[in-house]
Amino acid sequence: MKLSAYAKYAWGTLAYSIVVVLWGAYVRASFSGDGCGQHWPTCRGEWIPVPEDTKMWVEFSHRISSGIAFLLVFFMWLWARRAYPKGHPVRRGADLAMAFMVIETLAGASLVLYNWVAYDTSVARAIMMALHLLITFGLLAALTVNAYWASGGSVPRFRGQGPVAQALYLALGAVLVLAASGAITALGDAVTKMPEASGALARALVRLRLLHPLIALSTGIYLVLVAGLVTRFRPHPTVRRYARLLLSLFALELVVGSVNFLLHAPIWLQLTHLLLASLVWITLVLLTLAALGEDVPHREDEDAPGGSAHAGKGKATLMDYVALTKPRVISLLLFTAVAALFAAAGGWPGWKPLFAVLLGGYFAAGAANAINMVIDRDLDARMPRTARRPTVTSRVSSRAALTFALGLEAASFLILLWGAGLLAAMLALAGLVFYVNVYTLWLKRRTWHNIVIGGAAGAFPPLVGWAAATGELAPLAWVLFLLVFFWTPVHFWTLALLLKDEYAGAGVPMLPVVYGPRVTALQIALYALLTALFSFIPWTLGEAGVVYTLGAAALNAVLLLRAFALVAAPEERPRARSLYLYSLAYLAALFLLVGLDRTLVT
Repeated sequence: MKLSAYAKYAWGTLAYSIVVVLWGAYVRASFSGDGCGQHWPTCRGEWIPVPEDTKMWVEFSHRISSGIAFLLVFFMWLWARRAYPKGHPVRRGADLAMAFMVIETLAGASLVLYNWVAYDTSVARAIMMALHLLITFGLLAALTVNAYWASGGSVPRFRGQGPVAQALYLALGAVLVLAASGAITALGDAVTKMPEASGALARALVRLRLLHPLIALSTGIYLVLVAGLVTRFRPHPTVRRYARLLLSLFALELVVGSVNFLLHAPIWLQLTHLLLASLVWITLVLLTLAALGEDVPHREDEDAPGGSAHAGKGKATLMDYVALTKPRVISLLLFTAVAALFAAAGGWPGWKPLFAVLLGGYFAAGAANAINMVIDRDLDARMPRTARRPTVTSRVSSRAALTFALGLEAASFLILLWGAGLLAAMLALAGLVFYVNVYTLWLKRRTWHNIVIGGAAGAFPPLVGWAAATGELAPLAWVLFLLVFFWTPVHFWTLALLLKDEYAGAGVPMLPVVYGPRVTALQIALYALLTALFSFIPWTLGEAGVVYTLGAAALNAVLLLRAFALVAAPEERPRARSLYLYSLAYLAALFLLVGLDRTLVT
């Protein structure tokens, strides 16, 4: 599509504005913000000064580049008013860009006039730096919207978009929170290079540098979830392209941010990190505009498998929403999390982390299950075991179920953040994203390896429990993770043997469907052996005593006997059912032993 002259100008103004933002970051990182003194708009009292030193030259050149940016946006605003009729979206975009440019200019002026520059480490500067970057991102968003609409992009229909829009708005908010924390982290980076910096605030800023990577990881995990949901429920080539670009840029930003942290923030890496952050933000804005466009189909509004419109029948009860969370499935997951919590604490962990793990963990797992029901409602309709689920019968619409799931996840993150810490909240979110994106969206319909790889989602609860108690992940926490990981195929493939015909009818490539009962039984025996071996690693690491070791030996003996009995007669359903039920008791008993043993030893 050929761009108009205005559209080219708009994109060029956006690109130039990014350069100005980067140069402003250089002014801050090089401690040149006081190069013109506390004078604005003049520099050391002069309109056109003769630079006396490098700091003065750096600061004054930023003033010049910012002034040019102001003029470019002002000219774009005038051009839009002449070229487009009243009420046109390009006009609205230009108005928004002009408003943010004025606010951005005033924010920059306040930094200088109040001397919140160079070596200042006051609370006011930290707040203003975060606010300034948020205003900058608002300006970049406005310029992006204006250029997108000028290039022929459709105007979003903000009403009636449901949970997809809610997920995107939350993603925009999460990236803004990340940007604000990044601005404060940048000040913390500067403090580490100030030889005379001292005081409680300076020390707090340095400590806050350690939180930013966790905030970045949490945001990145959520963006993966949003990208998966948006491409699933807004199937359009442009949406897919922006989603892939967003994840690629954010992954690169995480790498650069990690290197920046390890190398103690050299200026060139700080600028690279900020450039990538700006591009991530712009891409997310473009993804939002594209996904909410009027010409994009809404897959969650498609007909239900039985042919009835999937708008819900208005008869949903509280129990229908509870059913969306799959409480019986969650109970074992919560037990492993709580057992890990007690094991890590070496006894009673306290009411606050226990409450957070129980409620926050339930909400996270319930949200994942609800999203799974929406995505797989066509499969569920073809299986007798799942045909009565609320999303299949339309007692709960897909939109309502997704909104419910997003609300649960938001509540889960906040509860865990409050009572268990940011690491635990991030791990619970990671488990949800792994279950939805890796297992449900990617693997389940494609390969019999789905439960081997995707089943790792069920191994996250022990990590959440451990992190809630200690704020970190010890080697034993990862052993518990791997223990659940290797146990999952034993448990699930025995169920798949019992439901082989249902999976075949639904077209799901579970192992018994693809290779038959004998191969499945052999795989079950192999994973039972791996589970047994991993269950003794705590003893080899010196992390388990006699209570756990003797109990694990007894539990594993029964597990292996039943697994190899199934190999001898893979077609006998009673043997598969017996192993399936025992696998549930096995994992619960093993984690109970972990908690008891660590409590007694401590």
